[in-house]
Amino acid sequence: MQQGKASRTALRVAIRRAAHQLVDRPPVLDDPIAVRLIGLGYERDLERAAHTVARDFRAFMAARSRYAEDHLAQAVEAGVRQYVVLGAGLDTFAYRNPHAELRVFEADFPATQAWKREMLAAAGVEVPANLRFVPLDLEHKTLMESLGEAGLDAAEPSFFSWLGVTPYLTLVGFRSTLWAIAQLPDGTGVTFDFAIPPEMLSPERRAVFDVLAGRVASAGEPFQLFFAPGEVEEEMRRAGFRRTEQADHNTLNELYFRDRQDGLKLSPVGIGMMATGWV
Repeated sequence: MQQGKASRTALRVAIRRAAHQLVDRPPVLDDPIAVRLIGLGYERDLERAAHTVARDFRAFMAARSRYAEDHLAQAVEAGVRQYVVLGAGLDTFAYRNPHAELRVFEADFPATQAWKREMLAAAGVEVPANLRFVPLDLEHKTLMESLGEAGLDAAEPSFFSWLGVTPYLTLVGFRSTLWAIAQLPDGTGVTFDFAIPPEMLSPERRAVFDVLAGRVASAGEPFQLFFAPGEVEEEMRRAGFRRTEQADHNTLNELYFRDRQDGLKLSPVGIGMMATGWV
């Protein structure tokens, strides 16, 4: 994203999550905050996001958040009490958090955080006491320095979600974050999504990718980083994650879209893949 400006792609994602609440029954991601947060002024955007043509994007945005939150629930059951949402954008987990003992840290660029807090206030959404906003100024501080200043205990395990971020990073930026997370204590985990190299896509998938890539580039947030599934596993192992898993559209369909009456599911176009690693 452009320095000093709020993320436009974060708004696109939030609109799709809100549309999912309005038109897909039952929702894969039950998010009563999403529509409130979007508020007035985006009716046409919501209508477009609710259209049949937009179902694949809508389904993936819901599924990737559900996938991350399901893995978070596993971490909480194992004793993790710290949750970091990297590149939080308009993520709503902290405002519907079912884990009373869980501390949540939303990490993002200051401009995006300020914009989000304005939207929360306008929607009348209360900021919970167990949430900390972590402004990221990576030119002057490391991720862990910023989290430490916000109260993250580096002696305790944490779980990280890192959604809709890695395709916009450089390889150096991706590795520095992944390696930093891997230095935390045993029980720490991370879930993120990643994009497949365009040259590996089928003609149908490549056509969809080219459209999406053009849109995010025009918003000033171009795709930069791509991985084959085996490359992601190697990156995670090298960083220090001892257990890894990945989920493609088939796995996500089996988890979240099986036997739906409305036919909602992820198409073989494959917008992205999910990866999770545990220290």
